[in-house]
Amino acid sequence: MSRAVSVPDLEGEPHAEVFGEGPRAVRLRLDAGETVPEHRHPGNDVLLYVVEGRLDTSVDGEVHELVTGDALRFDGDGAVSPHAREPTTALVVFAPR
Repeated sequence: MSRAVSVPDLEGEPHAEVFGEGPRAVRLRLDAGETVPEHRHPGNDVLLYVVEGRLDTSVDGEVHELVTGDALRFDGDGAVSPHAREPTTALVVFAPR
């Protein structure tokens, strides 16, 4: 079975569910200066892909400066907090371990 979606057309702010079953995927959209408070995704490996924009993402205190086309993979047991430096859209995939 396959399923395609249009990520730009998804509803919900700042998160919109892309795929909720199996590896879960969400679209994250943040305005310039907007931050998601520090949180964790225990039991998952996480892949964050910047579709458009600029995002500083702190993982356990280490800041990663990401721009359009960059991807970041991290252990969901770590504390993560993304901060948009400009309007940003990202795709986040949660792969259960």
